[in-house]
Order: sequence, then structure tokens, then C-alpha cells
Amino acid sequence: MKTFPIGGIHPSDCKEYSKGAKIERFPVPATVTIPLSQHIGAPAVACVAKGDKVLVGQIIATAGGFVSSNIHSSVSGTVVAVEPKADAQGNMKPSITIAVEGDEWAEGIDRTDTVVKAINMSPKEIVDKIAAMGIVGMGGATFPTHVKLSVPDGKKAECLIINAVECEPYLTADYRVMLEQGERLLIGARILAKAIGVDKIYIGIENNKPDAIAHLTKLAGAYLEIEIVPLKMRYPQGGEKQLIAAVTGREVPSGKLPIDVGAVVQNVGTALAVYEAVAKNKPLIERVVTVTGSTLASPKNLLVRIGTPMSALVEYSGGIDGIGKVIAGGPMMGRAVSNLDAPVTKGTSGVLLMPTQESLRKAEGSCIRCAKCVEACPMGLEPYLLSALTQQNDYDQLEAHYIADCIECGCCTFSCPSYLPLLDWVRIGKAEVMKRMRERSQKK
Repeated sequence: MKTFPIGGIHPSDCKEYSKGAKIERFPVPATVTIPLSQHIGAPAVACVAKGDKVLVGQIIATAGGFVSSNIHSSVSGTVVAVEPKADAQGNMKPSITIAVEGDEWAEGIDRTDTVVKAINMSPKEIVDKIAAMGIVGMGGATFPTHVKLSVPDGKKAECLIINAVECEPYLTADYRVMLEQGERLLIGARILAKAIGVDKIYIGIENNKPDAIAHLTKLAGAYLEIEIVPLKMRYPQGGEKQLIAAVTGREVPSGKLPIDVGAVVQNVGTALAVYEAVAKNKPLIERVVTVTGSTLASPKNLLVRIGTPMSALVEYSGGIDGIGKVIAGGPMMGRAVSNLDAPVTKGTSGVLLMPTQESLRKAEGSCIRCAKCVEACPMGLEPYLLSALTQQNDYDQLEAHYIADCIECGCCTFSCPSYLPLLDWVRIGKAEVMKRMRERSQKK
């Protein structure tokens, strides 16, 4: 089976806890808090005020620029606040809070289960529709989808790759979507392919999901342009550049984007959201979230309205007794949650509850120059060096050693026998280098 050429690790996938849990519709909460920045780029600008009545699917914030995204109400009710609220890490972010009153949807949204296969729209109309519906990448990066589909002048898309790898341990949201919404997923992929003008679609799936591979292979038999590509189980197979290398054999050069090698990559959840936006006129107001952990009473895959408090999901799935850490996302690339009342956003793929014993960091040792972090890095970087340079505030050398190429996968920290927090330091250094690069670009 195919895989990427360098680095990578083999953590336990821990998917057995929730992979058998079919998608459940989570009850509409009493109140939602919807952040205005749920995407890479400029925050959206609120277009409602305190006291306004809103419907499910109604736009409540407009994109603040080209690299931004519209935001829609996930509930019906009354706007009770337009003010900063704490996110999952405790940072105050502009948000809209809505008190729920019933569940009344905006006109024009098709809520039937009928599968719509014929899409009579031009590529531009598809991209405009995706932008209007607030679709963003749902694999975690939350890049506005309409921007990714707007191929720059001088570039040409040659293939669409659907990222169905879900290599992050514990998470099974995409897996359940493949099994339960496979037909709609494939139609969404075809819509995306039409938008960028390609006639070849690859769907990459790791071989720890044989039933999903078999199911989508059977469904894809009706679509000649779709090829299911089984991949070796190897983290981070779902990294954009790693997936492109595995599927096409092409390497995205340092500082370049997937489109530079003719590829456009979209996540499973994004493809489904695109289908619902284009075929059903449904904005991105809900998503599937895995709530899981080794000691959780009842791990779940839940279809959750955007803005729902994470605490409600945790309580619904069995509570937090004996839990030492809650992570938004998975254990490799997720972030620790310091505020459990923070809302589910467009990028929330999972809520992981780790027992106290599993969540404790081990005592740091000294670097023994074993180079295991170098061997594990899928980007060919030297994490031990980047960590040391960050601690020395040597940002020129960090940039010279390609820290901007780091995908923050965590392979370095996982592989370190001295338990050094390599990724923590690299993230700090990368953030500063990226800031300096943006400032230079703005001065030009």
C-alpha cells in the first residue's frame, strides 16, 4: 500500500472506543455561543445585534475579507450578546450568544433525506455558493473552502484528493461519515471536482478502516472519475503534503502549496458540507464530533450544532470523573481545553477525555543527540535544533532551518526518549517566525 516517503510514527490508533458508535443527533442546547473567528483569516463581522430574532441557517456574520468566512446561526431564538467570550484555551474572542427558542429554520433549506445527484451549476456558481454557505476545511485547519477552490492565475488543478485518512488517534467522526453518508460524500467530491475543473478524484483511506474502503469502493463503482486509494497506517498520513506524496508521488516543495503540484485536498467532512450547501442550500451550522476516551462511559459520534458548549457533550457521554485533561481534537495535534464551557466550532473534530494518569507529562531529561526526532519528522526537519534555537530566540536561524515548514504533527515529541516538549518549543518559534514573515510581506 502507498504511503509518504520519510518520517512518521506508529502510535496506537485507539479508535476502538468510538468506531462502533453510530452518529447521533445531539439535542439543541438552551444557549449557543458562536465565535466570529472559526476559520483561518480575518474574523467575520457581526450583522446582528442584541435583541434580534434569528432563524436556523440565517447569516449572522459576514466574511471580513477574501480569506474569511460567513457565519450562520445554528439555532433559532434571540441574540442576547455580541461581545467577546472565552474560547477553549481561555482567550477572549468576539462572539454572538443566542438564547434558543424553538427550532425554526430559514426558508429555502432542504431538510429532506432525498439524495440530490444532479447539480446544474457552473464552477463559479458552485464556488460562490460554498462561500455564501460559510464552508471551511473541517479537518482542523479551517481554511475557507472557496479560497482553496479559487485556483490562482498561472496554476492548474489536475486532481482532487479527498482526505479520508483520519490518522489522528481516537477520532472516528470521518470514519462514521464514510459509512453512514458515503453517497452524499461522493457527490460532494464530484461537486468540488467540477468547481476546480478536474476529472480525477482520489479518496485516500488508511487500511485500519477496511469496511470504509470496501463501502466507498462499492459506491464509487458508479463514478468512473473516483478512485479509492488504500494507504498504509502511518501517522501523519493525513497531513496534506504527506497525503499528496502518498497518492500521487509528487512532493510539494518548501514554501509552496498543493496547487503548485496540481493537487487540491479537501477533508471528508468538508466534502459532505459542500454537498449539503450546494445540493440542499444548507449552511455550515453543525458537524460530527467524536467524544471519546479510554475511561469514558459511553463514547459517541455526535452531530452537534455549532456553538454548543463542550461541557454539554462531555456530560451527555458520561461525565469527567477521573479525567485529568480534556483535549479539543486528538492527542497528537489537539489543544488542551482550559474552559469546558467553550463552544464547538467548525473545526472541532473531537473532544478527548484523558484519565489523570495518561495525561501527566513525564519528567524531562537532557537531549542525548539520538536523532530519533529527526528520523520521525515527516517534513525532514531537525526538531531538536529548532527547539534549541527557539529557546535562544534565534529567529533568523529558525527561518533558515525551515521552521515554517513544520506541520505541528507532534512526531518529534512522541519519539523523544528524554520526554522533551519539542513540539511546544517549535510551535512558539514557528509562530514568531511566521509573524515576522507576514510583517515583511506587508512592507513590500
